[in-house]
Amino acid sequence: MSSKITLIVLFVISMLIMSFRSDSKKKKILFFGDSITQMGVQPGGFIYLIDEMIKNEGLSEKYETIGSGISGNKIYDLYLRLEDDVLSKSPDIVVIYIGVNDVWHKKWGTGTDYDKFGKFYEAIVKKLKAHHIKVIISTPAVIGEKADGTNEQDPDLNLYSSWIKTFSETNNLKFVNLRHLFYEYINANNPENKESGVLTVDRVHLNPKGNDLVARTFWNAIKEVK
Repeated sequence: MSSKITLIVLFVISMLIMSFRSDSKKKKILFFGDSITQMGVQPGGFIYLIDEMIKNEGLSEKYETIGSGISGNKIYDLYLRLEDDVLSKSPDIVVIYIGVNDVWHKKWGTGTDYDKFGKFYEAIVKKLKAHHIKVIISTPAVIGEKADGTNEQDPDLNLYSSWIKTFSETNNLKFVNLRHLFYEYINANNPENKESGVLTVDRVHLNPKGNDLVARTFWNAIKEVK
């Protein structure tokens, strides 16, 4: 009888130890995207700034970040490298930040059609969820910063962003509306109706203020994921 009790006690202790180890394991946050994400790991980039926020809030033992951005990537590029660049790293949370090139490159005939964009996006999220990975999805932000809505590709960006928002609601996904947040800021801070220089350096890629806005927004969303 005593040997059985001993085995039970050892079992309970081992379970408690395993539970503690699981709780204390760092959460891996992987940012999945294009050149904006690729640049995010550089000093001053939004992922770099999130790392600073993690340190400043004393959460270095709880979170670690991984940048997985490649210049020029579109949604189908993300799908093609999902296994090697995401699933192989066993992240706990994946932040999908894509869509600019899918729209922007339509000017040269190499963008992504609206229906194909949705299908590839759905396939990525389905695979992530099948691996029990939490997903945060974001709209693209801008291709041009004119405050009056006359940037050439505003209509398509709005259309694709609207799809992402609806998809998040349908699938109960954490959603970040960077497009809306950027235009709140641009409307208040671009009285000259400039094409760039407000939150971007070149109409697309982030300047220090843009990186700060994206970093704070993503970090707040990440902390809300349970």
